[in-house]
Amino acid sequence: MPRRHDPERRQRIIDAAIRVVAAKGIAGLSHRTAAAEADVPLGSTTYHFKTLDELLVAALRQANEGFAKVVAGRGGLEDPRTDLAAELAAWVGEWLAGDRTGVELEYELYLAALRRPALRPVAAEWAEGVAEQLSRRTDPVTARALVAVVDGICLQVLLTGVPYDEAYAREVLARVLAGAGG
Repeated sequence: MPRRHDPERRQRIIDAAIRVVAAKGIAGLSHRTAAAEADVPLGSTTYHFKTLDELLVAALRQANEGFAKVVAGRGGLEDPRTDLAAELAAWVGEWLAGDRTGVELEYELYLAALRRPALRPVAAEWAEGVAEQLSRRTDPVTARALVAVVDGICLQVLLTGVPYDEAYAREVLARVLAGAGG
C-alpha cells in the first residue's frame, strides 16, 4: 500500500503534544498520547520525533511564540519616546490576559528545561530573543535584568493566582531602568 502524503502531520503532532501537556502536564506526554491526540499512528510520532525530548523542543519552540506575538503586535519599542517600563508592563498584562492555558503551558515547558537539558537551548532562545528586542532601547545587561524581572512577575502571578498588577510591574521595571541610568 503506498504511503499517504500528509504534509501537515508533523504540525498536528506538535499541536497534539501541546494539548496533552496543557491537559495532563509534561508527565502525561508520551509518543503514544501525542499520537492518540493527533489521531495518527504511533509510528508517525517516532518518525517525526525520534525522542520525546525532540517533541518537547518543538512544542516549546511553538509555545514560545505566544509572548513574541504580543511583543511584535504592540510595536512599542520602535518609538524612543515610549516609556519602556510602561510598554513592557503592558506587554506582560496583555500576555497574561490572553489564553491563560497557553501562558501556563509556556512556563511548564520552559521550566521543564531544569530537568531536561535538551530543552535548555530553546528556553534560552526565548530569554535571549526578548532581551535582544529590549536591547534596542537599553544596554544588554539591563535588557537581561528586565527579562528576569518579567519572568519573576509572571511566575508569581501564575503560582499564587494573584491578579497581575500592571502598576506594580511598571514601577519595578522603571526602577531597574533607573538603576541602569535609563
